This record gives sequence, structure tokens and C-alpha cells, in this order.
Amino acid sequence: MTDELVFYTHPMSRGRIVRWMLEEVGQPYRTEILGYGASMKAAEYLAVNPMGKVPAIQHGDTVVTEGGAICAYLADAFPQAGLAPPQGDRRRGPYYRWMFFAAGPVEAATTDRSLGVTVPDEQKRMVGYGCVEDVVNALEIAVSGGDYVAGDQFTAADVYFGSQIGWGLRFGTLEKRPAFERYWERIGNRPAAIRAAEIDDALMAQPAS
Repeated sequence: MTDELVFYTHPMSRGRIVRWMLEEVGQPYRTEILGYGASMKAAEYLAVNPMGKVPAIQHGDTVVTEGGAICAYLADAFPQAGLAPPQGDRRRGPYYRWMFFAAGPVEAATTDRSLGVTVPDEQKRMVGYGCVEDVVNALEIAVSGGDYVAGDQFTAADVYFGSQIGWGLRFGTLEKRPAFERYWERIGNRPAAIRAAEIDDALMAQPAS
């Protein structure tokens, strides 16, 4: 696919995950930096993402929002990067499993914890993630079975899932279990991850549009 790839983001947002994915993909892309408030809620950007949030990408006529969806889309759009198990490969199971686990239970549980929301014991069955302790234990299982969550291959699932572990370790929203630290050490020092962080860190000093 040769259509232009445009990346909408803010350097202090979940867009940092997508930046890492884009650097792993290795294809040219143009970055549009949006400020919180006016530019994210402007009509021009709401036509891209009606939620008025980042990240988002536009690939030719295709628009994708939501970090996990963007990572999965890019892996399939640029298969030469080797960031997803091939169609029909049984590793697609854990690949999808942990990608969606990160987008659902992990995101919800960590957000609730950050906001001080506590689910009463009698209502845990009503909550998709159950309880934070169950989510953390499942995370540990995911990173303990091999080098990567889909087995022996680094994939887009590691970018998205792993970013949440790295973020949690850095900002104290996830307890520092040895399995998490070993996993993050394996993936957080990848050249694309370092390069992406350097790009966004430099952008933080620049005014947003």
C-alpha cells in the first residue's frame, strides 16, 4: 500500500504507543501534533475521530482510532515488518488474546485504580475485569510463558500490551514483579522503542497546533 500514512497524536498521550509501532513498521509517515482542547475538538479533527481524542491514523482513505486497533491494523497493512503471526498460524490466538486483554481489562482496571475507584466485592461479577488483583496475575502469566506474549516472535501485541506494563512500572500503577521487569527489559530497549521515545520527548518542547 502506497497511500500516505498520517499520524495524529500528542507527545504526552497514548499516541506514544502508536509512535513505537510506527517506528517498528519502518514506513514513512507524517505526524500531526494536536493540543489538548481546541485542536483536538476542532471540526477538522472531529471528522477524523469524533471522540476528539488521540491517537488516530489515516492511511489513504482508511481511518483507524484506538491504540490496539491501530497497532493491529499496521501489523496487517505492512506484513513485511513481521509484526503479526501469519493468518492461520496458531500464534494468532495468544496474539489476539493479549492484545484485546490489554485494550479491555488492563485499560479499565488501571484507569479505575488511578481514579481511586474500588469495585465492591458483591459487584465484581458485573465488571469486565473482575478485580485489579486478577488482572495483574493474568498479566504475569502472559509474560512468563516465553520471551513474548505470542511465543517466540515479537509482535504488535508486545508493543501495545508491553507499553502498558512499561508505563505501569514507570509511574507506579503496576507493582514491580520480577516477571514484569524482565519482560520490559526485553522489549523496552528495542531500537524502535528508544527511537520513538526520543522523538516524542523532543516534541514535548514544541508548541502544539
